[in-house]
Amino acid sequence: MSKAVTCKFELPGIIEEFTDVIWMERGLSENTLSAYRTDLKNFVSWLATKSVTELSEKLINADRQLIMRYLTELEHKAISSRSRARLLSSLRRFYAYLLREKKIEVDPVALIDAPKLGRSLPKTLTEEDVEALLMAPDTSTLLGLRDRVLFEVLYATGLRVSELVELQLNQVNLQQGVIRVTGKGNKERLVPLGEQAIDWLTKYLCNTRADLLKGQVSDALFVTKRGGAMTRQAFWYLIKRYAIVANIESTISPHTLRHAFATHLLNHGADLRVVQMLLGHSDLSTTQIYTHVAKARLKSIHEHHHPRG
Repeated sequence: MSKAVTCKFELPGIIEEFTDVIWMERGLSENTLSAYRTDLKNFVSWLATKSVTELSEKLINADRQLIMRYLTELEHKAISSRSRARLLSSLRRFYAYLLREKKIEVDPVALIDAPKLGRSLPKTLTEEDVEALLMAPDTSTLLGLRDRVLFEVLYATGLRVSELVELQLNQVNLQQGVIRVTGKGNKERLVPLGEQAIDWLTKYLCNTRADLLKGQVSDALFVTKRGGAMTRQAFWYLIKRYAIVANIESTISPHTLRHAFATHLLNHGADLRVVQMLLGHSDLSTTQIYTHVAKARLKSIHEHHHPRG
């Protein structure tokens, strides 16, 4: 196997250069870029524990054998196959970039197979659980009504939590009953709201939002009592708190309502490609996981209620 070209770079520089380029080319989210940086820096930290030459040189010149050794050590430390697959994906993209830029001659990751992943079903909620969660906020208060609207919109649209909290006023069209969402890769899609979500949004926009802002100006659709935009962390806290109020025993997150949205649509006969479009999935195979959730739910109902189940 031919050796990679020896190039000396300041270590953080080559990683930042890589993430800057793929951000410009692919419009990836900051969360995705942060994951790439973390994976690469973890690899670099591992390299630092070995008796190697200059780290930047070793990173550039890492060969297949060295990377396989790293992955094997992670497996022995009981790092999950999913985490190792994500790490390998980050390394794959990084070394493909170096090869493209002619900073190496051979891609050391090209012939490494990804760890086999078991198919894990996303956690979801029953329709009764969702109803209990929607009813949990005290809508006689400003924050309670806002929280009810947050849950209604999330369940009606299946948005990612980042898409939800980043919604701007100009993305909502109550007359047409749709919102314009900017998803991964800066791709836009129109998502219908449904009558109940429209009704709750109308209540929120007519009075509650202005009362929360107290004269302050904001383009954000969902605001806090301090006048700022809702954050992912704040919404994560809200859904955890209201799950306790609703007596939902399973551990849930904002993504659980997205899963419930997709699963319940399929349970009621929605076409898989329509669900794909609503969720903003670029690949149908990503959406197909929900057919397994729906089948599992139907099987459970059959076993529970059928006399020969």
